[in-house]
Amino acid sequence: MLYAIHCFDKPGHLQVRMDNRPAHVDYLKSFGDKLQAAGPTLDAEGNMNGSLVILDFEVEEDAAAFASNDPYAQAGLFEQVIIQPWKKVLP
Repeated sequence: MLYAIHCFDKPGHLQVRMDNRPAHVDYLKSFGDKLQAAGPTLDAEGNMNGSLVILDFEVEEDAAAFASNDPYAQAGLFEQVIIQPWKKVLP
């Protein structure tokens, strides 16, 4: 099952994001073929302000574990995290 994990940064925490970005990217890469898509969301000025990650997991608990162990989450970056099952239709 695919899960969309949408994370919203706390206001004023861009430096926390930048400081932890290399560890976050390495963490994402460690999931290999389970990782379907990943990238930052942007504000009106083009600054990163959140993350959207889509992963293939057996159960939602695995997606929740992924989210809580993300270096960004460990650093206290996120104000809110939403995990939803997601169905790929196109392409």
